[in-house]
Amino acid sequence: MGTEQELAAIIAAAGFVEKLFDRIPNVVFFVKGLEGRYRVVNTTLVERCGAGSKAELIGRTASEVFPAPLGERYLEQDRRVVRSAAPITQKLELHLYPNHLEGWCLTDKIPLVDGNGAVVGVAGISRDLQGPTADDDGFGDLARAMELVRTEFLNPPGVEEIATRVGLSAYQLNRRLKGLLGITARQLLIKTRVDEASRLLRTTALAIGDVAQQSGYCDQSAFTRQFRRSTGLTPRQYRNRHSRD
Repeated sequence: MGTEQELAAIIAAAGFVEKLFDRIPNVVFFVKGLEGRYRVVNTTLVERCGAGSKAELIGRTASEVFPAPLGERYLEQDRRVVRSAAPITQKLELHLYPNHLEGWCLTDKIPLVDGNGAVVGVAGISRDLQGPTADDDGFGDLARAMELVRTEFLNPPGVEEIATRVGLSAYQLNRRLKGLLGITARQLLIKTRVDEASRLLRTTALAIGDVAQQSGYCDQSAFTRQFRRSTGLTPRQYRNRHSRD
């Protein structure tokens, strides 16, 4: 069975998901092929794009739907998920829609794989966030802080430094993160490292020590303790569990 047939089978098997997301007004849902072309969209995405029907989006890429340069950025995200087979998790970003609406969203994208583990497409959601309040001038500084954590987790700055670099106090940064994700900046860093370690344990045969280093831990024992506190399993137990799935 070819890639397109594999993707079609996955879409058909989960057909009810589209109907469910059609009923959620504040969440965009989509499935795309390897080239980033929409295969499934929900009603919210159609409305945000000012389209008259789902058919107007099917077969198009984000760069053909969203204004530049954001459309190209979304398409590059799709390509990165296809290349790496790694998800994009809770990425805070500003969406500018062709119908002139704009808003901050938390975006998740995951690779869709066939029975042999080959990537055949991408599925994702973008969840609307509540608009800024009188004492909150938006999510831009928070987006920059989250990006710092994601890109510098191997040698992370401290919470105070992160806050300073995005123009916030540590108190403000933690308060906003708690309001958005329910976790502090330190907890976000731990989550980011554990997420990366989990991905490496599932998808590679790297030694545990190498996984620790590539997840930002210079000490394997410290890595094992933190991983077990976060997941309830040692790294080896986690890998063994997923190797049996």
